[in-house]
Amino acid sequence: MLVREALPRPDSRHSCVRMAVCHGFDTEEVTSRLIEDLRQPNISLVLFFTSTCFDLDCIAPRLRAEWPDAEIAGCTTTREIAPDGYTANSIVGISFAAPDFHAVTGLIDDLPNFAIARGHQMVRDALSELSARTAPSDLPMRTFALLLIDGLSRSEETVISSLQSVLGSIPILGGSAGDDLCFERTLVYQDGAFHERSAVLILVSTRFAFEVFKTEHFVASARRMVVTGAVPTERIVTGINGRPAATEYARLIGVRPEELTPAVFAAHPLVVRSGGGNYVRSIQQVGEDGSLTFMCAIDEGMVLRIGEDTGIVEDLEDRLASLRARLGPLQLVIGCECILRFLELEQKGLTAQAGRILSENNVVGFCTYGEQYQSMHINQTFTGVAIGWRNTHDPSQS
Repeated sequence: MLVREALPRPDSRHSCVRMAVCHGFDTEEVTSRLIEDLRQPNISLVLFFTSTCFDLDCIAPRLRAEWPDAEIAGCTTTREIAPDGYTANSIVGISFAAPDFHAVTGLIDDLPNFAIARGHQMVRDALSELSARTAPSDLPMRTFALLLIDGLSRSEETVISSLQSVLGSIPILGGSAGDDLCFERTLVYQDGAFHERSAVLILVSTRFAFEVFKTEHFVASARRMVVTGAVPTERIVTGINGRPAATEYARLIGVRPEELTPAVFAAHPLVVRSGGGNYVRSIQQVGEDGSLTFMCAIDEGMVLRIGEDTGIVEDLEDRLASLRARLGPLQLVIGCECILRFLELEQKGLTAQAGRILSENNVVGFCTYGEQYQSMHINQTFTGVAIGWRNTHDPSQS
């Protein structure tokens, strides 16, 4: 059975953005419907986010064959954010049309051997190519970058900092690909194929006003702990406060070690204070040896604090309202949301309420194994780019 939802958003203004979501058991049919729903003249970029329940070897060549001249990028997910809210076992897509949007994509493969210089050169090449497709004079003011990266590569920190150092004033956001909480194989898509141990950089230039943002609903509490044992390359913490990591973490949050689950991690994240900001360090799983594997960089001597919840739905609603206040009505928000946020919403029975807020603000995206914002890799955060209707080149709309 195929469930198809073609969702051009209700607005009297002409939109060069189309959004769609398809569910079904037949990958060929689902892909065909997605292509049909995203079709529009002059497509310059197609983004898609797909569950791993589909035959990815079927999806890959079909999209390239349909749009041989467009940039196409995507990744596998843990949940999808569709135009009507959260969903699962689906493919969500967005198409963008020229001349309102121009884009360039580039693949970074072999992430275990990633070299910073290679990231620098890739950004320079992508910027040069984008300049050739659009007016280069004010390119940084009209451009944002999106990074989709293998969520099991443990290379996000190195890659994002390398790219941002050359992007300069061009803001970047991103998400780490998922695999429906299997933690086995996460993939990104570029140039007609899915790739493992890889990342895709997408540069988008647009005439519309936009803002790259992040939001999180945890702040650092007074309850602190120190990492006293770690394997940084594996993001594993073996000791906290001189005690076994899982045992001490469980004691501090008031549960037994055997009760530690993803839902508990979502409710009790750890927070690093840096530069006056709060940056969440989420736990992925407990090791058989009582260690904790994190979804973000960790090291010995790091001071962590138990996160204090400020209200996930309230925070989301406030942040989107502030974006509307600055940009006006939003024609699209590309969102990358940590899967632990979704698990928290699910545990608290808030998925429908949060989904309505996302839908009302035209949010489309996916649930991740980690998020990127500017030069940082972070967790339990919602990162996104909000795109309004105002033409930045039209003085009458300023």
